[in-house]
Parts: sequence; structure tokens; C-alpha cells
Amino acid sequence: MARFVITGTGTEIGKTVFAAGLCALTGGDYWKPVQTGTEDGTSDSKTVLHLSGARVHPPIYQFPQPLSPHRAAELAGETLDPAKLVPPTDVPLVAEGAGGVLVPITRDLLSADLFARWGMPVVLVCTTGLGTISHSLTAIEALRGRGCALHGLAFVGADNPDNIATIAAFSGARVLGRLPRLPRLDRASLLAAMTEHFDVEDFA
Repeated sequence: MARFVITGTGTEIGKTVFAAGLCALTGGDYWKPVQTGTEDGTSDSKTVLHLSGARVHPPIYQFPQPLSPHRAAELAGETLDPAKLVPPTDVPLVAEGAGGVLVPITRDLLSADLFARWGMPVVLVCTTGLGTISHSLTAIEALRGRGCALHGLAFVGADNPDNIATIAAFSGARVLGRLPRLPRLDRASLLAAMTEHFDVEDFA
């Protein structure tokens, strides 16, 4: 049964779009346990539902400010309890983390530590442009250093084969594919791009 954690080398890099595409490709459910930045009425859960039609499990926590979970919770006057962040069981699942690998969940817990507790394989979403080599290798080392099972790398952006090959060579991580930026982003175009650029068997 396919169950993956999706994280990234940073924020606003295409992680949620990739997560939606993976849901569409595999038929998995979607879950983002902590959603921040909801004050404008948008959410990653809504985006994934729109782009994939996947079953969406509600977040455990939602905070209005577009900040890391630890700070967004503090400003909302709430206490975030990591013990409540338990993935839904017995279903194919795409679980998306907030922001990057080392985003704080609380003042004493980082995202990568939470992923290690879950024990699910991690897909790291990386950009393809300038700066991605250092960002990606740093994120890979952070995941491995905290005991996460790195399933592979999913790149998002323009084709840059040397950057991708360099990251793969230094890390030894598997490259799962590259999702190009789509001129028109909708459910049909995203599924077509995922089918073309990724192998569903890699997520079986």
C-alpha cells in the first residue's frame, strides 16, 4: 500500500502541486496535518482537492498566519501537541509536511523528526534552478541524519539535467522524475504530466 511523506527543500517550490499529482497518479488520499496561512480562505487541502479529486483528510491543526507551525500556533494562542499528529491508517496516503525539511513543528520538534516517528518513506521535492544543489544535498543529509527513509527525489521546474545529475551523484538518492511548470494547471494537465514524467510503479 503506497504511503508517502512529501517534503521539500523550502516553501513555495511546487510541493503541493506535486502532492496533488501524486494523489492523482496513485489514487492515494491526501493529508496535511498542520495547515498555516488560512486567513485568506485558501489552503493546500483545497488546492489538492481541486487538482486531483483525491479524498482529503482534514488537518489536525489550522492557523491563520502564514508562518512555520510553531510560531503560527503561538500567535493563535494554541498549543500544538505532536502526539495528535498521527497519520490516517489503512489507506494509501500522501502526507504533506509544512514547508521544508527542518521547519519547526514545536519549539523542540522539527518536521524531519516527525517524519522519522511516522516511519513512512519520504519523497523530497527539489527545484531545478540555481541554488538547488546545496539546498537539496543539505535537505537529504538532514533527512538521513534524523533517521528518515528517503524514497527518492522529485524535481519541479525547467529541465536542468546537470543540476539533477549532480545532486543524484553526490547523494546516491534515486531520481523519481521531474514535473515541469505547466502553462495551464488543472486536473487533466497535471495528471498527464505526472503520467509522462513519473512511473507509477515507483510508488507502488
